[in-house]
Amino acid sequence: MVQETQITTSKAIQRRTGKTFHLATRLLPERVRHATYVLYAFFRVADDVVDTTEDRDPDAQRRELEGIRAVALGERGPGSVDADGEVLAAFRELADRHGISDDDVNTFVDAMQADLEKTRYDSHEELEEYMRGSAVAVGYMMMDVMEVDDQETAAPHAAALAEAFQLSNFLRDVAEDVHQYDRVYLPGETREEYGVTVDQLREADVTPAFREAMRSELAYTERKYREGVAGIEYLPEDCQFAVLVAAVLYADHHRLIRRRDCDVLTETPSLSTPRKLWLVAKTRALWALNSSPEAVFYRATGLAETGDSRRHHGDPRPTP
Repeated sequence: MVQETQITTSKAIQRRTGKTFHLATRLLPERVRHATYVLYAFFRVADDVVDTTEDRDPDAQRRELEGIRAVALGERGPGSVDADGEVLAAFRELADRHGISDDDVNTFVDAMQADLEKTRYDSHEELEEYMRGSAVAVGYMMMDVMEVDDQETAAPHAAALAEAFQLSNFLRDVAEDVHQYDRVYLPGETREEYGVTVDQLREADVTPAFREAMRSELAYTERKYREGVAGIEYLPEDCQFAVLVAAVLYADHHRLIRRRDCDVLTETPSLSTPRKLWLVAKTRALWALNSSPEAVFYRATGLAETGDSRRHHGDPRPTP
């Protein structure tokens, strides 16, 4: 059984390093909330190995990731690695309890390993392959913890939403990624189409072409949100609102980016705490009046509906 100290440690890690996701996590039912703290902390422990910026030693980092993989799969004890043993032990307990697949664990760790070797992505297809481990596997583990009944139906939507969250982070963090880690998640095909170079990113040269490239990537990411949010209805009812809030909060970065005319190179857009709390309150009020997660998402974010996302959203949620 996961110990209270392990939950406390995991919660502290999430609160310190993932403030937006932490706010949404607090809205989950306890049966899922505590497990989510542990999952997030596990992801963070592995990510921290990769994101070390001082005294980088790729070989040592690979060994540490392989040790984390072995502990996460139950092949070694948590004392065999330098990473947080409480978090790793708690993750293994949750994996056994909720049937988290070894494939998802392996795919996630593989993506962390890839971050040590690959810093550029030529196409959206390449980037999506990377996100299969860094984001989609995370979404699948969350479905396991939530105990989603029809995972086959929910999975494509969960994958799209997980990708949307990470893509929003990539668009927000262009400057940080290139300066701190020499990573560029703006696909090469987009940079080539708009004439944007990596040197321009490093020099914070916000050209009209860069702004257009960002607008293109915002639109690409918003298509992921549309597909992802359309699947919230397949989640357990006690989890839907929290996931909806997470989608609203992450997507609100797009408003900030557009308000800055897509300049994410001279300053990183960041949601203030009052803005986050206002969005939660707004989403809750809309949720009380409408039974459709999609309708609430579009109303709360101001993003336009297109194509198949224009479904029947008009049925009000019954009031108690």
